[in-house]
Amino acid sequence: MYQKGDYVVYGSDGTCLVSDVTMLDIPGCDSKREYYILHPVISKRSVIYSPVDNQKVKMRFVMNRDEAEKILSGIGDIPTMKVENEKFREEQYRAVIRNTDFRDWICMMKMLVSRRRIRASQGRKFTSLDEKYLREVGDIASCELSIAFGVDRGVVEEKLRELIG
Repeated sequence: MYQKGDYVVYGSDGTCLVSDVTMLDIPGCDSKREYYILHPVISKRSVIYSPVDNQKVKMRFVMNRDEAEKILSGIGDIPTMKVENEKFREEQYRAVIRNTDFRDWICMMKMLVSRRRIRASQGRKFTSLDEKYLREVGDIASCELSIAFGVDRGVVEEKLRELIG
């Protein structure tokens, strides 16, 4: 169980601070259930009320510094994501983000950066869909890394750009 003050990755909302674990007296919430009150780091004005026993949305602790260093040092060994069916490209992107697996986020970023290079070499624009998801996955990954390393997001965004391309 997560505690007040823990940083977690919560589904596609990314890194969140657990501000409380409590029963809620709010219309629409089961007053007999315990809830995590989560504050997304990226969207500071949002609040998420998630039942402690929620099985629908994946949630995990934010990586610690050692885990983050290990992933970044092995980034070259992480494969590039493949999209098997173009019709389901966006669905696959959303599934990767919701899954909360940092290595999968890196796979997706590598594929999107490669796709941008290929399209540019063909004189074609990067699609708005791909741009949207590259930005989204980059934001949630850099946010988690900034917490793990205790540095500003801009520092880890630059590091990710260096490592991924």
